[in-house]
Amino acid sequence: MKIADSFVVAAPVERTWRAIRDPQVVGACLPGCEEIEAVSPTLYRARIGVKLGPIAAKFAAEVEVLEEEPPVRVVTVTRGEEGGRASNLRSDNILTLEPADDGGTLVSYEADMTVTGRLAKFGFGVMKKKAQSLASEFAGNLEARVNEAASGG
Repeated sequence: MKIADSFVVAAPVERTWRAIRDPQVVGACLPGCEEIEAVSPTLYRARIGVKLGPIAAKFAAEVEVLEEEPPVRVVTVTRGEEGGRASNLRSDNILTLEPADDGGTLVSYEADMTVTGRLAKFGFGVMKKKAQSLASEFAGNLEARVNEAASGG
């Protein structure tokens, strides 16, 4: 399943980049993220809860940075497993930042996701809608967090 979209953060590219590369900021912005830890500068572990229909799942996930071109592009892969291997996920991600006309940052992303196991039974339409909803919530949280940090809050 592929999803792609973009959103604008009302902050300069450099400040937005610093936020996106800070696992604590990203973890705080990601809906359902219960815990995140930096294993190295390019590997993070997280525990993420997601609810899809009547099923609530908790994933142990790893995010690995494969490539980066600061402050404009980062390529990552996310791998996650629900307890007991009930569901697995993999997402190959590309995130780009570029200056927006208003002095903010246009953040564009592409994700190619694969979900197997019990969550996969919901089908493409439901999964895509949920992924887009989570991405939209993340975008709003990120903008608020970046602006809060800039104002010293």
